[in-house]
This record gives sequence, C-alpha cells and structure tokens, in this order.
Amino acid sequence: MKNFFIKTFGCKTNQIESQIIENRLIKAGYKKSEKDFEILLVNSCTVTNIADSKCLQFLRAAKNANPNIKTVLLGCMAQYKKEELKKHGFIDLILGNEEKLNIEKYLSFDENYVVGDIFKVKEFQNYEIEKLSRTRANLKIQDGCNNKCSYCAINLARGKSRSNKLENILKQIETLTQNGYKEIILTGIHLNLWGHDLSPKQTLCDLIRAVEKTDIERYRIGSLYPNELTDELLEVLKKSKKFCPHFHLSLQSMNTKILKLMNRHYTSELCIEKIKKIKDIFPTSFIGADIIVGFPTETDEDFKETMQNIENLPFSNLHIFPYSKRENTPAATMEGQIPENIKKERAKKLKVIAEKKYQDFLEQNVGHELSVLVEKVYPDKACGLSGNYIEVEIPIFNKTVDKNTIVKVFGKNVNKNKLIAELL
Repeated sequence: MKNFFIKTFGCKTNQIESQIIENRLIKAGYKKSEKDFEILLVNSCTVTNIADSKCLQFLRAAKNANPNIKTVLLGCMAQYKKEELKKHGFIDLILGNEEKLNIEKYLSFDENYVVGDIFKVKEFQNYEIEKLSRTRANLKIQDGCNNKCSYCAINLARGKSRSNKLENILKQIETLTQNGYKEIILTGIHLNLWGHDLSPKQTLCDLIRAVEKTDIERYRIGSLYPNELTDELLEVLKKSKKFCPHFHLSLQSMNTKILKLMNRHYTSELCIEKIKKIKDIFPTSFIGADIIVGFPTETDEDFKETMQNIENLPFSNLHIFPYSKRENTPAATMEGQIPENIKKERAKKLKVIAEKKYQDFLEQNVGHELSVLVEKVYPDKACGLSGNYIEVEIPIFNKTVDKNTIVKVFGKNVNKNKLIAELL
C-alpha cells in the first residue's frame, strides 16, 4: 500500500475527475493521506499562464521539500504542454486527460510520459461514483469542446465534444440519491453540446426533463454560452420544480467587436437580451459571468462599453481574467497586444463593480424566504448554500439542524459576503 495526495486546480470538471482518480486509487489498494504521502498528483488547469505557473510551483515546492516523493502531473496542462514539460526534472510522471482516468495502470510503469492524441478520443469515459467528498455532487455529463475560440487552449487539451449516455447519467443520479445526496451540479466543458454526438441526437432540454423525474431534490447547471439560452431551455427550467435559479454565463466580453475577434458567435446585444430575459423569468436568480479584459485590440472605448453594459445589467457577480496569451491559438499572434499594466488596471476596475454587484445581490435577498442546503453545523450556527447560490449563515441557538438537509430560512441581514438568516 502506498499513500497518495491529489491537488486539484481549475474547474468543476477537474474536481469530479480528481474524485474519480481518488476512488480508483483507493480501490486499487492505495491510501489517501494529506501529510505522509509517497505519491503527489496534481490535476492541472491550463486556462491561463497563471494557472500553469501555480501547478508547476506547487509541484516544484513539494519535490524540493521531499525529493523522495513521486510527482505526477495530470490533465489539461499535461495535455496542452506535453513537449515543454519533459524538461522539468521535478516531474516524475506526466499523464494526459484521457490517461489520468486510468491512473492505476500507469503509476507502476517505468515510462514517465504517457500523453495520447486527445483528438482521437471519440467516446466519453463513464465512471460511476458512489461517494463524493462534498455535500453537493458534481456530475460530469460531457467532455471536450468543438468551438474554436481564438484565445482558448481548452479545446486543444480536451479534444472534441463527447457525451455520457442518458442512462449512465440517470443511474449515477439514482446512486447518489440513494447515498444521501440532495443536490447535483451538471458539469462539462461545453455543457450545451451534451447529446449532440449521441444516436439519436439529444439535447440538454431532454436531459433536464429526465432529471426532473428522478428522486434528486435539486440540481444546478454549469456554465452556458448566452446564445445557447434558447426559449425552449428557459421554458423547461421555468417549469422545473428542482432547478436552482443559478446561471453562470460564459460571456468573455460585452463588446461586439471583441466578441467577433474571440470567435464567440454572438453579440453584446444578444447578451443583454438574454440576461434581461433570465431576470424576468427568475427574479431572484443569481447571474454570474466570465469576463476577459485586455484582449488584443481592445481599446479604452471597447472596454468602456463592456464596463457600462455590466454596470447596467443585473449581474450577481463576475469572474474577471486579464487576457492570457496561449500558444497555438490565433489570438496569440494577433496585432494590438495589450500591455500587462493596462490589463491589470481594467481588471481592477471591473472587480470593484463585481464586488458592489454581489453586495447589492445579498441585500436584495434580505426579507425573502430561501431554501438552503446545510453543509456545515457548529454549536451556535449552521452554514449552507441557497438555491440562488448565496452563502447563508443560520444562528441556531437551541435548535437542531442536521448537515445535508434542506431548510427554509428568512433573510435578516448581510455580514460581509454572507447572508444571515433565521430558520422558518
């Protein structure tokens, strides 16, 4: 038996894949340990240069602290930068995105580099999970991306879109429900492509209608493109009795010129229309978005338009990223690259707006009833997540509240980034 520890960087898809890796290793006879481990696995993200640096710094520091451990780099960075990574002496084994899901096959190999051609992978790898380390269960239903955004390397790291079969997903939901889970999050790399490669072709709406019939108490949907928020999808979600009103939109910009250069296939006008429609249908919904600032050729006026559009729309929060040049992408060689200091300045301005948006959203929930999944219980309080994605703190005093239960609360006031609520 050997002890291992896995460190995860990046998205919810990476988180669920790390759980699969962990479960497979335990089943193969390995033991998880956060301190005395002989194998360190890093499930990497490569969405930006900063993400790359964090992964490498973590591995280098661990190897310097204990040269005897076996260091393993997995996932997107391993896939995308496979040739460049061979030069790093502090990495003992490199596994690509497909290989990492069969981790136990490679740990005892003499070979220290196993990264296949991800574009030759045609089928979704289905692995059933009975138990996850979190109260809310991420459920990966799709992998890969067919869109070729000019700035993004994720399609190079993940390959073409691949969908898990509906029967596999429903079986996984049944298992998780039987094991006590109350909430699932449907995740993927390009979520709305789910079902397009199946025969017969299916859609995300078909999947949601099927999820409605399961015994899971509530579900969320991962990131969506604004042009994929069709009237049919919004109508299906509106009729749902289990959908958590939480939307995360992969916008990237609110300026049409920049969106076209990004190869995003929609306009800022369409984004505005969709966001307003969401708020009309789901008045208490959380609306988050990803925004990239400092994309090549983005002028002060372009950025100003993005900023004004964001200020005028009912966003709840934003994830803001300075543009990061990625090798082998069209944007990396575009003229009009923006200096780093301007990118940072623009990101800082948007973060100020985002922080105010979130505080305003919290205040809007004071005086309203919310449904909260309790994730932690202390002697004097319980903490959990509302359906509309708010961290809620509930003073319990002499009342009993159990972890992993859904309770009704009434919003009383805001304390920093949390809503304080009382039990109903």
